[in-house]
Amino acid sequence: MEVMSDFKITKEISYEDLKALLGKSQNLFLVDVRNKDEVDKGRIPGSIHIPVNTVGDAFSLEPEEFKDKYGVTKPPLDAPELVFHCQMGRRGQMATNKAHELGYMNARNYTGGYKEWSEKEGK
Repeated sequence: MEVMSDFKITKEISYEDLKALLGKSQNLFLVDVRNKDEVDKGRIPGSIHIPVNTVGDAFSLEPEEFKDKYGVTKPPLDAPELVFHCQMGRRGQMATNKAHELGYMNARNYTGGYKEWSEKEGK
């Protein structure tokens, strides 16, 4: 598969920016791509759990199927605030890259992950 050389710019979001979005944005679509065991130990409020190995399939679903499976409306391709996160950033980056491949050009990775979130939130 051919990849454009300037395409590998993964968009990222900081803890501060994510915290601000959580406080004010109705459009934030936050996806937790960790495994179920990790999510059961704690999660960022408002996040949707879609494991990293299922992100491609999930975001390829028809909107009705997506809503049936995850209980939320599938974000449009031009969703302004689509954010993926994992525990420490690597799986979040993989998920963000997958979303970009599917046409979600504004998808971003919260690189600090749940590890940073829980430290800053004092969990």
